[in-house]
Amino acid sequence: MPGASESLHESSESLSAATRDRHRALVSLQEELEAVDWYQQRADACSDPELAGVLHHNMHEEMEHAAMLLEWLRREDPDFGEQLRTFLFSEGRIAGGETEGTAREGETPGGEEATAPRATIGSLKGE
Repeated sequence: MPGASESLHESSESLSAATRDRHRALVSLQEELEAVDWYQQRADACSDPELAGVLHHNMHEEMEHAAMLLEWLRREDPDFGEQLRTFLFSEGRIAGGETEGTAREGETPGGEEATAPRATIGSLKGE
């Protein structure tokens, strides 16, 4: 995403330190995912098997970096963490799963037991 790491949508002074750090993490995640794509394309296109192996190795390191950023986001942002817990490592349909998963309390969209209690809109309103 050209320029994403250089600019914010709002002035830096009007943003909290936490928002600026989250922006840094999100932009870094974008850059790591872009690098994964680039290395995969380069490995597919090259004719030298040894070079392809090096490029695949580099690609996997970028995946590691992306995973570390996702974990940071999960730990630092409860809402992001909730979405990751709902969709990552689940079974069944991805799209539409958020409504399927609410049919039985305590289960994720894939049907397995949830690891943490899920909030509902009613519980957020204090009902």
